[in-house]
Amino acid sequence: MVDIARPDIARAKKVRRIVYGTGFAVVVILITVGISRLQPAAPRVERDTVFMDTVQRGQMLRNVRGTGTLVPEQIRWISAITNSTVETILIRPGAIVEPDTVIVELSNPQLEQSALDARLQLEAGQARLESRRVELESQVLTQQAGLARVESELSQATLQAEADEELATDGLVSQIQLRQSQSIASELGIRHEIEQRRLAIQTDSVKAQLAAEQAEVNRLETLYQLRRAEVSDLRLTAGVSGVLQEVPLEEGQSVTPGTNLARVGDPTRLKAELRIAETQARDIQHGQLASVDTRNGVISGHVIRIDPAVQNGTVTVDVALDEELPLGARPDMTVDGTIELERLEDVIYVQRPVFGQEQSVVSLFKFDPESEEAFRTRVSLGRSSVSFIEVIEGLQPGDQVVLSDMSQWDAFDRVRLD
Repeated sequence: MVDIARPDIARAKKVRRIVYGTGFAVVVILITVGISRLQPAAPRVERDTVFMDTVQRGQMLRNVRGTGTLVPEQIRWISAITNSTVETILIRPGAIVEPDTVIVELSNPQLEQSALDARLQLEAGQARLESRRVELESQVLTQQAGLARVESELSQATLQAEADEELATDGLVSQIQLRQSQSIASELGIRHEIEQRRLAIQTDSVKAQLAAEQAEVNRLETLYQLRRAEVSDLRLTAGVSGVLQEVPLEEGQSVTPGTNLARVGDPTRLKAELRIAETQARDIQHGQLASVDTRNGVISGHVIRIDPAVQNGTVTVDVALDEELPLGARPDMTVDGTIELERLEDVIYVQRPVFGQEQSVVSLFKFDPESEEAFRTRVSLGRSSVSFIEVIEGLQPGDQVVLSDMSQWDAFDRVRLD
């Protein structure tokens, strides 16, 4: 039996293989393209693990918040005047003090010696003044005695000249004797004027010399009072009524001039010193309303001072308290304060997202109730408050958005909330 070649059958098989291969390749390509066009499955997120809020429209209260402490409105720091050593601390912080209450006793032997020397110099100066006064008064008395003697001689000479003039008229006294009497009287008159001038000059000289001595005594007395006051300041007194808040000293400690030794404040008149983040403090102004939470009640107040300097990223704002303090309020107590900046009318707002800063653009997941999925949405934010922030673009009232941290889903544009 002889095999007969069938070229038409072989060709048909070859064509079928080509057709099948081509069809298979087309199917693979179509499947690949279809799969590539399919969106990845949205990751599932537990709804209870995220925080959501509904966008609203209406009035939004802008405010800022900060922590701080209660401090007295008037604080008196008592500082050292001279170099000294702490001998005794008589009372401790928390004690009620009056202006003359002694808080600390200091010592300075050199200062005490200087005060003693100043007192001895003053006593010596006073003794010199008295001695000089007696000496000058004696000189004045001597001058007054000389003037009195000349006045007496002048009076006698005048009477003698008058008598000789009458006798000369009757021819009982010669003209020569009359002229002698008149000459003596005239000479004594001149001497009398000279003695009067000398007494006046002597009196003025006494005043000038005593004034110079008195000035020196006054200088020594001022120096002594200064040294005495410095010694008296070694007994440190409160100076005002209030409560002793701080005595940063130890017995035996040496202090220099200007060292703060004690702080006294009035606990009945307190204010709040709030520390506001510098990025939030730019809109704070004097007179703005505020509230202070003392953990034992909320007190209303108003801004009275804004520190012009920034320290550690915060600005210190003083708030005066307009209401009576609650029981237990005391200096250095930690408080929370909220300052009202302004009220925005008819704005779209939502609670602040975790990473949402004012005047910024963020990506938030907006929830679609129909699909139960949240889609990434670009949102422009405006002015902010402690709890809320203004929405400029990207959301509408009634939209629900996820506000919690969704950074772990940054690779996805949508998530499914179950």
